[in-house]
Amino acid sequence: MGANARRPRVLLLTSSPLDGAGGSDVRLADEVLGALPDVDFVWFSRWPRPHGRPRPDGRSIPILSGDGVTHVPGRVQSALVGAVAARRVDLVHAFLTIGRAFPVFSWLRPLMLGARPVVHTVPAVMESGHLARTRPLGTTVALSESMARRLRAADFGDVRVIPPMVPLDRWPCLPRPAGLPVVLFAGHHDPRGGAVTAIEAAAEAASAGAEFRLVLAMRGRPGQNVGALEEELRELAGERGLRDVEVRGYVDDMHALLASAHVLLFPPPTIGGKADIPLTVLQGLATGRPAILSDLPQFADFGDAVLRAPAGDGRRTGQQLAWLLAQPRVWDMLAERGRTTVEERFGPERFAAQYGALYRELLA
Repeated sequence: MGANARRPRVLLLTSSPLDGAGGSDVRLADEVLGALPDVDFVWFSRWPRPHGRPRPDGRSIPILSGDGVTHVPGRVQSALVGAVAARRVDLVHAFLTIGRAFPVFSWLRPLMLGARPVVHTVPAVMESGHLARTRPLGTTVALSESMARRLRAADFGDVRVIPPMVPLDRWPCLPRPAGLPVVLFAGHHDPRGGAVTAIEAAAEAASAGAEFRLVLAMRGRPGQNVGALEEELRELAGERGLRDVEVRGYVDDMHALLASAHVLLFPPPTIGGKADIPLTVLQGLATGRPAILSDLPQFADFGDAVLRAPAGDGRRTGQQLAWLLAQPRVWDMLAERGRTTVEERFGPERFAAQYGALYRELLA
């Protein structure tokens, strides 16, 4: 991709519009778009166009999406429109979670995507059983070494590891906020998504004498009764003896929310449908917020920059939370380690260099 060469044209294949309210797949695609300015990107845009939302660079293909959220009709549109657009680009870069419908799409790959080279960044795998019925789309990119091992064991062949990135200029390290500590959990309303474990951990820490406010920032999925699910969490918190609890819906301004937090909790039993390395965790570490995570294989990449507890163990997680809130020097140490880890392993320069090299390899 030299200065005098024609810029390669790359289709960013996502299940929902890049300017909509998509999940980890859309955010990863948007970061790739911003990281490689010498590529002519083609991406899906939301129609009708939302007011006041910045528009990414590149050539957009409108698809009908009333709310910008991934629904079945939107996924069908993306697949059909992508099949046409794939014939007009040099490379297809898919950002698709391996879920229930993905195995069928993978077997239709020659029909849908033609002969163009394909990069498939896998944000997450919903269930391990899906892997056995799936064919690789092309060169596969995992977000962590643990996911790469799973994909290679499922005969995905050429699997690379490119961790997600945090734009460090947009996520500056901030000092510890004053006042009553705020403990933040951010996740989905999934049965094993971690919210219940976070409440159990908070109850354990409160029983040990820790004083704090628990904030649950919950994002719904299509088809869920979000209001009822939020009320269930409030009732569970009350049953566990927690009084200072706020259950919020989808948060547009994560910068402000993380700036107000003291500790980030992410203790799910399994990662489920979330990104293999959740971007909220990276954003929290970049902001200088110590994190307590489940002891899942993909979180080993964080080393001693975070605290880890057995997956789904609310009691042990709560003990660590109470200890951390009582240790300001440990808080400072973890805040510094977290920021340094993000700078060294999840920075934009490394991200751009790795994807740029992969594009050049496949386009050669």
